[in-house]
Amino acid sequence: MAVMSGPHFIRGSVPLPEAELLWRFSRSSGPGGQHVNTTDSQVELRFDLAATEALPEVWKRRALERLAPRLVDGVISVRSSEHRSQWRNREAAAVRLAALLAEATAPPPKPRRPTRIPRGINERRLQQKKQRSQTKRGRSGRDWG
Repeated sequence: MAVMSGPHFIRGSVPLPEAELLWRFSRSSGPGGQHVNTTDSQVELRFDLAATEALPEVWKRRALERLAPRLVDGVISVRSSEHRSQWRNREAAAVRLAALLAEATAPPPKPRRPTRIPRGINERRLQQKKQRSQTKRGRSGRDWG
């Protein structure tokens, strides 16, 4: 069995664990002539997120929480069939899974610190509005004889 072109890293130096990846191959749908009827080029990659020991506990908890709608019994599944070759579909699925896990394990953004608008800026804005209002009021035809 062939090995992927290299370890796909989730974040930093944490790679996708090769031993925990489950591959399934099937025939792709769509056009392709006679070749498509004989080749299992569609790839489904499954990764048991709930049982893995490869991820730090904090990342694992975060990923389980964020990917909950996509998980089936703690297993995440990624499918790829955009390429005609099984090899390229394997690569695409592995890259997609690594990106999905990287996004799911990212730390939460820092909370926004509410800031106040300086008084001078607000006063200038109101002054400009009054001036604009006066300009427009001066354009009305009431005073013309």
